[in-house]
Amino acid sequence: MTASRGRTGRPPLTEERKEEIRLEIARAAVDLFVTQGVVATTGEQIGEAVGVSARTVWRYFPSKESCVRPLLTAGIDAIAARLRAWRPGSPLGEAFAAHLDADQRLVGGPDPTTVGALVRLTRTEPGLRAVWLQTYDEAEPAFARALAERAGLPADDLRPAIRAAMFNAALRAAVEQHAWNSAGTRTDPAAVRAELAEAIRVALDLAAEGLT
Repeated sequence: MTASRGRTGRPPLTEERKEEIRLEIARAAVDLFVTQGVVATTGEQIGEAVGVSARTVWRYFPSKESCVRPLLTAGIDAIAARLRAWRPGSPLGEAFAAHLDADQRLVGGPDPTTVGALVRLTRTEPGLRAVWLQTYDEAEPAFARALAERAGLPADDLRPAIRAAMFNAALRAAVEQHAWNSAGTRTDPAAVRAELAEAIRVALDLAAEGLT
């Protein structure tokens, strides 16, 4: 009787490694979009910048514009957790202030300068604008659930849904205004993160007037 042969070839990628690859592709795509534009950028170029094939790029993303999604969705769970922990009577901006500068997931992704460049592109690239807005649209239910849990309300209650919409709009407005006004004038990630954190703090304090 012959022994059965085990599987050969590379072992399957872990979920953690897959997420790392997705982020690497996202960063490479943004860099290429900034330097040469979205139209001129190909899947082959994105893959080459990361060291993978174009086939691998399309395995992870349906279009080149969608490659940027990991940079935009990185902070959703962290933001929802912070909303759940928001103490009654505490200013919303203050609730986030202690974490915004330290936890870069709460200000749009691993690299605030890269995210800023991406947000600026959404003004002129309709495909990227669609991905940017869709990301916020998909995040809103997570924020609504967090606010419902915080208030002890049913998940389908209208009040947390309205509050989540206000919070979401304030967050997006702060990130966009910071990206568009800074226009790449600062390159130090720590300085960019601190400025963005302050913009978000101010925006959330304004939004909180209608959230309490």
